[in-house]
Amino acid sequence: MTTRPIAVVGASAAGLAAAEALRRFGWTGPLTLIGDEPHLPYDRPPLSKQLLHGTWEPDRLLLRTKEQLDPLGLDLRLGTRATGLDVAARTLTLDTGERLDCAGVIIATGVAARTLPGADALTGVHTLRTLDDALALRGRLANGGTPASEGVAGGGGTRRLVIVGNGVLGCEAAAVARELGHEVTLVGHDPVPMAAAVGTAVGELLAGEHRARGVTLRTGTVDGFDTDGDAVTAVRLASGGTPGKGGVAAGGGARLPADTVLLAIGSTPAVGWLGDDPALDTTDGLRCDAYCAVAPGIYAAGDVARWEHPVHARPLRIEHRMNATEQGMAAARNLLAELAADGADAQERRPFAPVPYFWSDQYDLKIQAYGPTAGADRVETPVLDRAGRRVLALYGREGRAVAVLAAGLPPRQIRALRAVVATPLPWAEALTRIDTATATG
Repeated sequence: MTTRPIAVVGASAAGLAAAEALRRFGWTGPLTLIGDEPHLPYDRPPLSKQLLHGTWEPDRLLLRTKEQLDPLGLDLRLGTRATGLDVAARTLTLDTGERLDCAGVIIATGVAARTLPGADALTGVHTLRTLDDALALRGRLANGGTPASEGVAGGGGTRRLVIVGNGVLGCEAAAVARELGHEVTLVGHDPVPMAAAVGTAVGELLAGEHRARGVTLRTGTVDGFDTDGDAVTAVRLASGGTPGKGGVAAGGGARLPADTVLLAIGSTPAVGWLGDDPALDTTDGLRCDAYCAVAPGIYAAGDVARWEHPVHARPLRIEHRMNATEQGMAAARNLLAELAADGADAQERRPFAPVPYFWSDQYDLKIQAYGPTAGADRVETPVLDRAGRRVLALYGREGRAVAVLAAGLPPRQIRALRAVVATPLPWAEALTRIDTATATG
């Protein structure tokens, strides 16, 4: 057995899943797990939900305690950043100056939150990607305000929160902030929240949920911030303002008063540390083949990986929790199969072909989806009951159904929908199978 380690870069859900799978699948050599945050691996979805709300504390987010990690025999490098990779030599460079010559590398560095020029220097402007980000924002929202609608918590210390970005993260944070009693304005390029991810019909249902609870929805592009010293006092929009005194920015757009701002404007794959090595394609993530391989002995998993999905026959990069775990395990299995290719215990690599799954909790509404909903060229809603808060949507590409989303349906029906899009079906056949899956509770 080689004395060179396998290194997993990224102490994330994907990175932890990869490390555990490496041991489970038989790697007994040195195993290094590198994480740029000082925290043990933790779960990210609760950051914008339970942790931000204050119903969970950070220790509840831990994926494993130190005692649970000990049996893995990890060389655990927390608070350490990888700064370079020699692909041909499989050598990592760390921010400590150390170089690690590796038998194999799994890259699970995830994504970084996008921000806006000048935002980092302002008090009250936040992003929400890491545990520290979430705790900082929670500190601003710790005391709820006066309820503006039924079902919204009360308290003191109302904040005027402007959320820039009306995608999944922005919508989830808006729901939490309203439940805490704060004034919330949700701003997006698209007039319909989450439309890029779930389509217009589902997005309009969500818009109704937010309006009913007192969220103000605005459409526009952020032009900058007003400040008092280094503290934010308003968000300026370049367009979308209503003419009138006091609320119109110099460029004609609205000026939205705010003492707290959340920038939820998407993310960028964390690939900058890899440089411009011609062996790597870092366009929208780290390009992999169907086995999650980037190059010989180099694999990727989780939010950073853009791999060739063998069923959908196109590259996908999926920023969802379940995919991170599944892909971490797949990358580990395939790396070990490659390393053992000439040995007695050689196994074949397997293409990574999951049915993508994601969920979003907003107020008491849970949205669940199977398959890649984004980028659909056709969307139909066989069930759309806004009053009953029920929806079922089917998403297609090039004449075939590829994804399905549901909310407000019985759990048994929602689970049955996975089989409808496990393999892309002709549109009419998929609709028939949906009717069958939802015929009974």
